Amino acid sequence: MSEIEEVDVIVLGMGVGGEEVAGRLAAAGLNVIGIDNTLVGGECPYWGCIPTKIMVRAAGALEEARRIPGLAGASTVTPDWSPVARRIRDEATDNWNDKVAVDRFEAKGGRFVRGTGEIVGAGSVRVGQQTYAATRALVIATGTRAVVPSVEGLAGTPYWTNREAVEAAALPKSLLVLGGGAIGCEFAQVFARFGVSVTIIEGSGRVLAMEEPESSEVAARALRADGVRILGGVRAAQVSHDGAEFSVRLSDGSQVTGEKLLVATGRAAKLEGAEQLGLDPAARFIKTDERMRVADKVWAVGDVTGNGVFTHMAFYEADIAVRDILGQGGPGADYRAKPRVTFIDPEIGAVGMTEKQARDAGIDVRVSHLPLSSTTRGWIHGPGGDGFIKLIADTQRGVLVGATTAGPAGGEMIGAMSVAVHAAVPIETLRSTIWAYPTFHRGFGQALSEL
Repeated sequence: MSEIEEVDVIVLGMGVGGEEVAGRLAAAGLNVIGIDNTLVGGECPYWGCIPTKIMVRAAGALEEARRIPGLAGASTVTPDWSPVARRIRDEATDNWNDKVAVDRFEAKGGRFVRGTGEIVGAGSVRVGQQTYAATRALVIATGTRAVVPSVEGLAGTPYWTNREAVEAAALPKSLLVLGGGAIGCEFAQVFARFGVSVTIIEGSGRVLAMEEPESSEVAARALRADGVRILGGVRAAQVSHDGAEFSVRLSDGSQVTGEKLLVATGRAAKLEGAEQLGLDPAARFIKTDERMRVADKVWAVGDVTGNGVFTHMAFYEADIAVRDILGQGGPGADYRAKPRVTFIDPEIGAVGMTEKQARDAGIDVRVSHLPLSSTTRGWIHGPGGDGFIKLIADTQRGVLVGATTAGPAGGEMIGAMSVAVHAAVPIETLRSTIWAYPTFHRGFGQALSEL
């Protein structure tokens, strides 16, 4: 028989969103138990955002050194992966150890239980022989796992997901990447700049297929300049591994080989036990209302909701759930201005709708497109300054509903447009804004004039 312990709040999954919810509710004086079978902090600090951006930063430094001849004289650079691997291990707290994160949570008054939590009823979670019953709130923050496609021969091979790629102490001579989304493109460019022969296999006709076509063009141009081979419009039909390298037969009958194979074909929620709450465990994500509620006394936050597999979205949803659980009110979820950044070089930032999404929604669309090279700062930047600004306007309402910024600071530039889309700032107000000269974001003034 399982023992039952009542607590105020159970947080199932202690990734970014779960840790934020659990920590704040514990600090507010509630009796909170956080449950996870892996590391507190989740994907982001150990295998996602932070270590991958360490990799991106290192690869970017290499490329900047290679650009010196076009700007300031001669230079030579020799790639060395060991400092990158060492820095990742240091950041991950001595080889993926979460003691600091656990101590941080428990210092706020929470209690951490390491183990696999199974939802066994409304508000009840079992870990081993112990069952916990939440009297006030069950918060599901179980995150996502890498989607591994059903390709003949793939199962059982030593393929990589993002985790194995981040943990690599040494790099392979060649790498095949299944998937040309943000994750696939970021890893591809990093490894290529460190001398790895990289091939991307993307089923759609273009990389970054969910973004603007112009973003795909910039990304493909940058990747090819780094030596990445892009095979678009084909899929992996069969995979084999002979102990030394992978062979992938493609849907067009051709074949490619590589020492390692990275699967970067998306992510899906971990929903084991969801049927106990009346949810479909086969669904890709959990649907919530604007207060992040799933059912009576049940909330969900973070990647598991499918509202953007980003750390900033997990924090955003965690804040809404915490306020709702504590009865503090405030605004509910508003996803019109979701920002996202693909951290390749040039960075590609985007917020809100793409042009196609806006037109499909029946919006009276007006678009402006400005090459970054036509701005003063873009011209000054020189090598590596490829990019553009694209604005999507709702003509009838006179506001922006989407924007994309690609360039050396694309991820930072999108901040101004995130505010504009979120707050529905009138375009006339934006046009009358003073944009500092000579900055990248001054290009917004030029792009707005085109509207």
